[in-house]
Amino acid sequence: MSVVISDDILEAARLTPAELKLEIAVLLFRKGGLTLAQASRFSEVSRIEFQCALTSRGIPINYGISEFEADLKVLDQQEQW
Repeated sequence: MSVVISDDILEAARLTPAELKLEIAVLLFRKGGLTLAQASRFSEVSRIEFQCALTSRGIPINYGISEFEADLKVLDQQEQW
């Protein structure tokens, strides 16, 4: 699905396309619609950058056991290289 946002809307909001994607990702994460990983992929920033964006907005990072286990799997895969 594609969404087209006109330049005049971006100018009125005083946002770049990248900033708008980040704002949408933050909103969807906050509402529980996206996980941390999904939101960082959507906004095209690293997880650390996305976590910093959340922190700067006072949004808690819901880092549960499932996220921890997923991160451990990624680390294990990287160690195998």
